[in-house]
Amino acid sequence: MYFLPLGGSNEIGMNLNLFGYGPEENRKWIIVDCGVTFGDLSTPGVDLIMPDPEFIAERRGDLVGMVLTHAHEDHMGAVAHLWRKLRCPIWATPFTAWLVRDRLREHGLLDAVTLHEVGLDSRFNVGPFDCQMITLTHSIPEPNGLAIRTPAGLVLHTGDWKIDPDPLIGEATDIKAITALGEEGVLAMICDSTNVFSEGESGSEADVRDELIKVVGEHKGRVAIAAFASNVARLQSAIEAAEANGRRVCLVGRSMHRMTAAAKAVGMLSHVQDFVSEEEAVTYQKNRILYLCTGSQGEERAALSRIAAGNHRNVTLTKGDTVIFSSRVIPGNEVGIFELQNQLAEKGVDIITERDRPIHVSGHPCRGELAQMYAWAKPSVAIPVHGERRHLLEHAAYARQLQVPHSVSVRNGDMVEIRSDGTASIIDEAPARRLHLDGKFLTPSDATSMRERRRLASSGYIVVALAVDAKGRLISGPDIKQAGLAESADFSIDDFLDALETSAEECFEKLHPRVKKDEDQIEEEIRRAVRRTASGIWGKKPMVDVMVLAV
Repeated sequence: MYFLPLGGSNEIGMNLNLFGYGPEENRKWIIVDCGVTFGDLSTPGVDLIMPDPEFIAERRGDLVGMVLTHAHEDHMGAVAHLWRKLRCPIWATPFTAWLVRDRLREHGLLDAVTLHEVGLDSRFNVGPFDCQMITLTHSIPEPNGLAIRTPAGLVLHTGDWKIDPDPLIGEATDIKAITALGEEGVLAMICDSTNVFSEGESGSEADVRDELIKVVGEHKGRVAIAAFASNVARLQSAIEAAEANGRRVCLVGRSMHRMTAAAKAVGMLSHVQDFVSEEEAVTYQKNRILYLCTGSQGEERAALSRIAAGNHRNVTLTKGDTVIFSSRVIPGNEVGIFELQNQLAEKGVDIITERDRPIHVSGHPCRGELAQMYAWAKPSVAIPVHGERRHLLEHAAYARQLQVPHSVSVRNGDMVEIRSDGTASIIDEAPARRLHLDGKFLTPSDATSMRERRRLASSGYIVVALAVDAKGRLISGPDIKQAGLAESADFSIDDFLDALETSAEECFEKLHPRVKKDEDQIEEEIRRAVRRTASGIWGKKPMVDVMVLAV
């Protein structure tokens, strides 16, 4: 068997994993998960980033299907964007399948995609792969590990997981199924590494529910709880906290409505009171309403950010109200979250986070849970995934401490051969690039457009226009426009542009008569001259474009 991660190894998020079986000339492949990550300041104008599936797209005839372990965006958010490159059937459990259909409908693909909805604990064939869903617990409904059997042996891909004895929604971890796999003989376990540096256990959702009931009961004004909408068990906990304290729940944010609709469609959240609309909520006394909001990570367009900025059309929070952040700070989101909390504090809103009260638990395994999983599954090879480099190396070292005979620390693009004698090694490397969703277009992360946009963001832009006749005489210009360049108290931007125009004109006048008749050479010489002058003024080198009109 072969394992090839194209996303999610050496990084957290954007998971796309390939499993192969057979000789190279007739090797069949299955995809496990197909997710996204999110843009940041280094990718201006890009909201979504996903793995480039070039390797498997080129082998589409040997791709027999895709199996999704659960419905988090970093595991299924790229399906609708990449399916046209892959064109394979998909298998998923009911909650995940509902959300996949919703995304496919948005992209006009619902009728084109063959989506097999399979039950929890189901076993099904995808080409030569005998697949079995293994019930686990995580921070979303229906998280599954995937046991994959071929004549070469059995591997276990955990997906995201933890061990929660009381997850509130869904079944507890299927210990019996995992230990049965261990007795059968697991060649390799591909396993979540997110919390490998954290000792002990991640904690139970039941404890969060009990604490939220206490915290909500301590406040008399409006209460808003910010949480990940995909964490339906957390939504359940928030709803129970509201109802235990005589409050009705109002959902605020598109994702909240989408996730609760998905949950109710598969029988979850069936015993809670009906939600109150935003319009109705304003008629309730402050101590009788609880807002369940998106935006716990400070996302600019999310509901809580709009409330904090005072531009939400229905919801306002003021002095005496409380916002409970029932989530952790995802690394990279600190600036947005703290700015959001500062805006709320400015309004006199009380803020409670996981640092103040135990109102959040992770959805990923700490070291104690990893030790338990290895004891149950007893793999011959540990292949850590879903982590940055430091996570994967630490996980591999920890697996060796747990007496796992072999471990392989992979990077995206590393092809691992998993042998029937219980050994494994990296034997090849495949392309493992990234694609950016730039507006409506999927573009490579190293596209010229992205390099130029980064330069624009950091250094600004100058354009020079001039007209030259057939004899090489300057007829008009040079005229200069700019964007993103600073001015000072002593010199306005117009003063600086005058200096650039002088530089461009002097450069043109010094050109050889023969050069003055060559548009390309004129553009290059003036570009260099203006860029040198700009560097002298601003101490940086803006992008400079020169346009010569021949008349």
